[in-house]
Amino acid sequence: MSDLVFNARFRTCQDELRWLYMELYNDAQAYDYFVSMLKRMYRERSRELKDIDAVREVFPDWYKDRNVLGMQMYTQCFGGTLQGVHEHLDYLEQTGINYLHLMPLLESPVGRSDGGYAVADFRKVQPELGTMEDLASLAMDCHKRNMSVCLDFVMNHTSEDHEWAKRARAGEKEYQDRYFFFDDWEIPYIYERTVPQVFPQTAPGNFTFCEEAGKVVMTTFYPYQWDLNYGNPTVFNDMTENMLYLCNQGIDVIRLDATPYIWKELGTNCRNLPQVHTLVRMMHLACDIVCPGTLLLGEIVMEPSKVVPYFGTLQKPECQMLYNVTTMASTWHTVATKDVRLLRHQMDTVFALPKQYTLLNYLRCHDDIGWGLDYPYLAQFGMDEVLHKKFLNDYLRGRFPGSMARGELYNDDPKLGDARMCGTTASLCGIEGALEANDPEALESAVRLDIMLHAFLLTQSGIPILYSGDEIGQMNDNTYHDDPLKMEDSRYLHRGSFSWKDAALSSDPDTVQGQIYQALRKLEKLRADLPVFDAEADVWTLEPYNDHILAIGRYYERQKLIALFNFADDEQIAWINEEDPCRDLWTNERRAAKGVKLPGHGFCWLLTSYEELRR
Repeated sequence: MSDLVFNARFRTCQDELRWLYMELYNDAQAYDYFVSMLKRMYRERSRELKDIDAVREVFPDWYKDRNVLGMQMYTQCFGGTLQGVHEHLDYLEQTGINYLHLMPLLESPVGRSDGGYAVADFRKVQPELGTMEDLASLAMDCHKRNMSVCLDFVMNHTSEDHEWAKRARAGEKEYQDRYFFFDDWEIPYIYERTVPQVFPQTAPGNFTFCEEAGKVVMTTFYPYQWDLNYGNPTVFNDMTENMLYLCNQGIDVIRLDATPYIWKELGTNCRNLPQVHTLVRMMHLACDIVCPGTLLLGEIVMEPSKVVPYFGTLQKPECQMLYNVTTMASTWHTVATKDVRLLRHQMDTVFALPKQYTLLNYLRCHDDIGWGLDYPYLAQFGMDEVLHKKFLNDYLRGRFPGSMARGELYNDDPKLGDARMCGTTASLCGIEGALEANDPEALESAVRLDIMLHAFLLTQSGIPILYSGDEIGQMNDNTYHDDPLKMEDSRYLHRGSFSWKDAALSSDPDTVQGQIYQALRKLEKLRADLPVFDAEADVWTLEPYNDHILAIGRYYERQKLIALFNFADDEQIAWINEEDPCRDLWTNERRAAKGVKLPGHGFCWLLTSYEELRR
């Protein structure tokens, strides 16, 4: 009986799947193996997961519900082990989390893992974190609590300690063909002419000489991360099987890491090539056949014009979800400049996208803040790219007059005048600096900024993702400077262990932790309760005639929301003039949406319910 379901799904997809596969590889034998692998992975899928698939096939937009709230975390930082995370699911439930993103936890070599992104075995969990059985058990309990689980799938490369890499080093051509091996530097030098460097300071170049093999191997990210050759169908077949294996452990969302990089072609920049979209579309079809309850999340850290194509089309989708990277960077630009014009310009671009597209919105994550802003737009205000990046980094490090921010630089490139920024949300908002200075007024302002930014996050359509610790205003972990395995990577500044001591203060409104936690819970509940926050809502920006204030409108099911956010340090007025009576959702009081005053770093959500007015 079970094969009947597989066969029905496969018939729906087989024409397109075969056409795409053969166009890319023209290898019927490899295709036949691919199909047999899909059937085998389907048969290995548990009855419980197949039941979830069946429900999600009927309700394919299950992940677009306005009550979805995500949290990203490192297992070792939050619970120590997978079992430790399991034991703290009550806390996550209490916090409103129903989408749990576990950062890389597959087996990786200590000291050469790039935070777990150099995978040595896609079928094993890092031993100190637990086992694959622990991961499956955690996922099962999450499902019982209506939580979905997201896991990174590092598809561009493997660790140099992966079995394939070991056999390639030993001289086995079959395994060297799974990577990019060259007998000398001639072809790598040709690649280098057109391929940008990802980490020009910490890992310059895109190739590394492998002494054991006596050959040159492509290593786009770090020397210990060997790029996979997706021009080889065996690589695609086996990596897709690895992905489906993780799906069969109960993973609901597969985060495709470094998606734009997976196809390499001489004479190009090896980014966003058409074949990448073919590969992602085939992976989507593989999930549709084997595990249709699973979603693909693309990690494309680029400007919107490069990001949006990874949604595919409505008829032939690729990723169901993508990160809203540019809005995140533009938000911190606005925190520093206190000028919302770039952010409003960015929001107008996002709001113009089809409503079917689902973006993951976030303030901070495990990574740095890259200043990939719209500099041609900023140029009209006299902003020079290099000087502006220096200003942003100076401000967010607290090296600009009046700034209490406490960030650190990452991958500083003095030659190009470029650097990225690290730090937790709370520390970048100034909470850490205000506490250091013992300045109550600055602390109050920093907490307001933190809460206001989260209100802005929750106003956007899509899925809001918190970084673990942000819900209690967790600050930077400066102890990484003393750890020889971490001290060279400033991203560990915001990757500290979760403070359960601070979490115990979340119910105390007299503490910073309690103020932030309680405010977020209130905002999250409002968002979940009100139709105006639905993904189908119309969303737009308003003109408040004040460049310090961002104004956003939402409308759905006879509810209208006017959301105002003051990025200035002092009181400002939003010069709006809405005729309809409103209710301030924060205070639950009537408030006119006319000439609205906002304290420094303040916000308000003004709701008009036309159903209530009609009564």
